[in-house]
Amino acid sequence: MTTPLGYDIATARVLWRRDLARFWRQPARIISALGQPVVFWLVIGSGLAGTFRIPALDVGYMEYFFPGVVMLVLLFASIFASVSVIDDRHQGFLQGVLAGPGSRAALVWGKCLGSTSVALIQGGIFFALAPFAGFPIAQIDWPLLFAAAISASLGLTALGFAVAWLLDNVQAYHAVQMMLLIPLWIISGAMFPPGEGFYATVMKLNPVAYGVSAVRHALYGGLAQPQMTVSQNPWSDVAVVVAFAAACLLLASRVCARRR
Repeated sequence: MTTPLGYDIATARVLWRRDLARFWRQPARIISALGQPVVFWLVIGSGLAGTFRIPALDVGYMEYFFPGVVMLVLLFASIFASVSVIDDRHQGFLQGVLAGPGSRAALVWGKCLGSTSVALIQGGIFFALAPFAGFPIAQIDWPLLFAAAISASLGLTALGFAVAWLLDNVQAYHAVQMMLLIPLWIISGAMFPPGEGFYATVMKLNPVAYGVSAVRHALYGGLAQPQMTVSQNPWSDVAVVVAFAAACLLLASRVCARRR
């Protein structure tokens, strides 16, 4: 006899596989997964390269900006993947899932894992360009990179799920996400170094900044220069991002538990 846990695992697995299948069956999404961040990296990176300087460090802007674009890929992918929650509700698919034996927590985990997997695939496609940004593949701390990317993606997708479940409107969803997440990315150290003063203080309160910092540490083999990160302990950065992901998953579960 199947247990409640077995039903939950089956429900989460079906939702996860469905989101992956949907991604691979849409070639335009696969192409944009590489084209959009490459254009963003090249246009902004080349535009600011001539004026960018970090005291006492010889780091070009294309190199500095690359970890920030990696996080932007994960952020955008999480936003556009979790918007499927709204489409699935309007089409009646999620109502069928809710009528099944799986719990609402399983629905949250299935959708978040599916959206996270899509985000990681898109991030991996862009990450193939790391050597062109000055990061040799052999130099990268892969366990640190995977830990940072997975926890950041899971947190962002869970936050996206909570917003999508509450709003149930695509236009409102994108407006709120752009107003909420893009500013978080801009003040994360993705585009500019932490520096000092008010900007640095706000950055230290931003969980996305610790994700960018952990990715930057990983690209430099586990330890980046202090002028480029919010923390000198990369695994402390990961711990903050894991806590952020846990809080967002709890929020998504609480929101989904509401009877709508």
